[in-house]
Amino acid sequence: MKEFPSCFGENGVQVVDSSSSSTTRGAQNVVTCIYQCKLQGRSCLITVSWTKYLMGQGLSVGIDELGNHCLCKVDIKPWLFQRRKGSKNLGVEYGKIDILWDLSSAKFGSGPEPLEGFYVAVLFNKEMVLLLGDLKKEACKKIEHHRVNAHFDHAIFLAKREHIFGKKFYSAKAQFCDKGQVHDVRIECDTLNDPCLVIRIDSRTVMQVKQLNWKFRGNHTILVDGIPVEVFWDIHNWLFGNTIGNAVFMFQTCISTEKGQSASDPSVLKWAYSHEFRDSQLQGLGFSLILYAWKNE
Repeated sequence: MKEFPSCFGENGVQVVDSSSSSTTRGAQNVVTCIYQCKLQGRSCLITVSWTKYLMGQGLSVGIDELGNHCLCKVDIKPWLFQRRKGSKNLGVEYGKIDILWDLSSAKFGSGPEPLEGFYVAVLFNKEMVLLLGDLKKEACKKIEHHRVNAHFDHAIFLAKREHIFGKKFYSAKAQFCDKGQVHDVRIECDTLNDPCLVIRIDSRTVMQVKQLNWKFRGNHTILVDGIPVEVFWDIHNWLFGNTIGNAVFMFQTCISTEKGQSASDPSVLKWAYSHEFRDSQLQGLGFSLILYAWKNE
């Protein structure tokens, strides 16, 4: 997981190289979404990260070409509330990138990702490549004011990484297919008394694992909206690690044994955070939800 830089430009925004970010222990409240987009026919990945701090929310937008070449990365100061609305223009190798955002009316739940009342737009050479949020009409008016073509192919939502917190119960929301239903994902795990792992989708039990001392890593296929979803889990840190350790769960649609790794291999969940994971997403493995579950003390 990447932190926001500790120093920012005068306008509350800074363009940084991807190598300047440092790795943390992951206890922050962060949601990261990865989208496949087109920059004038060139495939790219746009990463949007929402972070919640004690002083407020933060937003980060990164654009990477295939081959892991970082075109740009923009971070918005989390504590500057007047910067909830703004734009940033960046010159890159092939042209100009415009990032516009309006979070002034955004409504948040318990997590860092806004629920409604916002938009985030990314344009390349005055053409829209990504538009997030429910204020799409407002965004298009703003864009048309700048004489920008607002007609674009929708980006493909590839993956979501989220840090969730709890003691025995951990919850998240996921949409496993394009324009599909948004589901409530609930993970239940009592590691003290006869350890057992239960996963529910919309209150319906879809998976139960007992004898976790022997099955602390594994995988199982469930059905969601008629689509096979492979569930990987690694709760080794909960059972045998230190008190700040986290468990990792990955829900992967359309995964196959030929393209995936063995679930008994502890590296499979590290792979979920790697460049190889992002490349495999572009090969048609579908959507992935990766949950880092932290125990509240």
